[in-house]
Amino acid sequence: MAETELAREREYVAALYERLDRLRTEAEAELVTVRRENVGGNHQSRSERDAFARVYEDRIAQLREVGERLAFGRLELTDPDAGGSTLRYIGRIGLRDENLEPLLLDWRAPQARAFYQATAATPLGARARRHLTTRGRDVIRIEDEVFDSTLLDEEGTQLQGEGALLAALSAQRTGQMHDIVSTIQAEQDRVIRSDLAGFLVVQGGPGTGKTAVALHRAAYLLYTHRDRLGSSGVLVVGPSRAFLQYINAVLPSLGETGVVLSSLGQLYPGLDATAEDAPAVAALKGSAEMAALIRRAVRSRQRVPEADVRLEINGESLILQPQLIADAMAKARETGKPYNEGRVSFVKNVLGQLTRQLADQLRRRGSTVDDADMAYLREDIRTAYDVRVALNTAWIPLTPEKLLEDLYARPQWLATLTGHWSRAKRELLRRERGAAFTVSDVPLLDEAAELLGDYDQGDVAKKRAEKAQHKRDLENAKNAIRNMDVAGQVSAESVVAGFAESVVSLTTAERAASDRSWTYGHIVVDEAQELSPMQWRVLLRKSPLRSFTIVGDVAQASSAASSTSWEATLSPLVGENWRLEELTVNYRTPSQIVDAAERVAEANGLRVTRSQSVRTTEWPVTALATSDLGGLDAAVVDELTSMLRAGGTAAVIAPESLFDRLRSVLSAEFEGAIGVGVAGLTRDIALLTPADAKGLEFDSVVVVSPAALIAENTRGASALYVAMTRPTQRLSLVLAPGEHPPAGL
Repeated sequence: MAETELAREREYVAALYERLDRLRTEAEAELVTVRRENVGGNHQSRSERDAFARVYEDRIAQLREVGERLAFGRLELTDPDAGGSTLRYIGRIGLRDENLEPLLLDWRAPQARAFYQATAATPLGARARRHLTTRGRDVIRIEDEVFDSTLLDEEGTQLQGEGALLAALSAQRTGQMHDIVSTIQAEQDRVIRSDLAGFLVVQGGPGTGKTAVALHRAAYLLYTHRDRLGSSGVLVVGPSRAFLQYINAVLPSLGETGVVLSSLGQLYPGLDATAEDAPAVAALKGSAEMAALIRRAVRSRQRVPEADVRLEINGESLILQPQLIADAMAKARETGKPYNEGRVSFVKNVLGQLTRQLADQLRRRGSTVDDADMAYLREDIRTAYDVRVALNTAWIPLTPEKLLEDLYARPQWLATLTGHWSRAKRELLRRERGAAFTVSDVPLLDEAAELLGDYDQGDVAKKRAEKAQHKRDLENAKNAIRNMDVAGQVSAESVVAGFAESVVSLTTAERAASDRSWTYGHIVVDEAQELSPMQWRVLLRKSPLRSFTIVGDVAQASSAASSTSWEATLSPLVGENWRLEELTVNYRTPSQIVDAAERVAEANGLRVTRSQSVRTTEWPVTALATSDLGGLDAAVVDELTSMLRAGGTAAVIAPESLFDRLRSVLSAEFEGAIGVGVAGLTRDIALLTPADAKGLEFDSVVVVSPAALIAENTRGASALYVAMTRPTQRLSLVLAPGEHPPAGL
């Protein structure tokens, strides 16, 4: 019976792949046809053609990204009309046959809800749920959960197995996050499908699936709210580039490619900061008082001269009075424009006043000055060296980078802006010009850019013209979509972005990455407990609709500027406009590791969200004492050798003081298998700091010198908690000479 059922599922899934391939071939052929169509110069016709083309391009991209595990489940639903059951297959995308009958339900569709939430007590109309385990395009195993006991008496019913979840959790890690669409459980599914509006905080300990929930929620929201999010996109913010590499392949596998991934160091266009400041410096740069400091710094670059300034203009002398400058500044500020854009108004006003002053002076000497002459006089004044110097001295154009460099490199200027600061506090910001910007500088640059506005006014005019053209193109695209009745299949924004005549067709992600002022329909923040107040200010500017999914664990807060309370973090920003969901079931980490890590965390003063692990493994947590550094090296090598023999990926999480030593030892012992940092994720063994390992998972982990990890990190207990909760199978602690096991173990 089981073999018959397996053969039946193989046949059905093979048919799904045949349909997938056929649809992709048809879409590719249709795209070629549409692109060859000659519509002449008519803008409306071009918009209609490109709307069709965009539909096919999006569909082809979606069909190509599916890869393996097209279908992973089946629901047997009660069908009162048929007097029996209806079968519905669940997969990464939706598929229909030639008659538009459903062959495969998209996992995000409301009709698929029972696949994740049905239980024997609350079956949600489901009689049974089947999990399909595949390899490539072949079904290799099926397992059933029966909710309707009468099915057990019916001929041909497959007996229920242990389910797919534990098998998926026990599988070895591959360096990239596992696709767990088919194993999302009811607790997680409720969070994934939560309302779009407001601030949703998802709190959970390591292994409770927070990141999986965040990514699936991003895909679900794009699917459910495509009209709102299709053109603006969803931003997913992670703590590091290593984290982004880790999850990079997950969202396409969920059926969505319109998500923008960014680390905290990439939130300012053109900058990919990876360097970290010392903890005290990072804490200061991340504090909310930096926003006020930058505001004062910008305002201080507008200076009224203390005395009259003599200007030489083609042999004529003019007196520039301080009051004229002050009045022009006041008028420019009244416009409410950012600094650089306000400067344009200021310059126009001053040039106008000086032009009238020069004309009056010439008339008093008997010269005739008519309206045509005024333009020439204005140009003479604008290009005069003295005038340019005076205007720049009063209100110099600035870039965010220049402002921040000056703030760091000019201690006297900083002192005038921070009279209430101590000298030691100011010294924390001291840095020479030309030094690379750090991750903590990114929100300060963004803050400055918000206050300064565009530096190049030529670019401003170009952007204004492009915006007007974009508006016209958008209206044409909307008309084309209405005319062709393809609403819901393609957005007007995507049509405009993909005009055939464009040299480059940019995706939402590419357009957003190059535009600092881009605003998103929704923002997902992973490891959110690490964000500083200044980083939160950046993200709030990027989501004026205030739609956020905030994922994290306050017990893992490790950075100097992070918070250990969601209320303390969010209340100053959004008041009471946030809601909390907690994940309490640990799917990733074996119970013996969960228990050990939570005991150590609590013994070291951390407040943890206790979780219940659903699995255990055969390996107990071990703490190995060593008598000298040679013994430490040997213990690490022995543990890794045993772990690699069992299979899967391994990580060594160590303090920086032992990093160089361990890199040398491991490279010699495991030639070609050891990688450091981001590169380590593609090797069998990754050598990482706790910060590198944040958010990642490995089959086996060796934690070296827990005491040194605690001592070297600002929030050392959190760093150790992170390190101990990375493995999915096996954990060993190797103690330095003379070191005792951590408290609680």
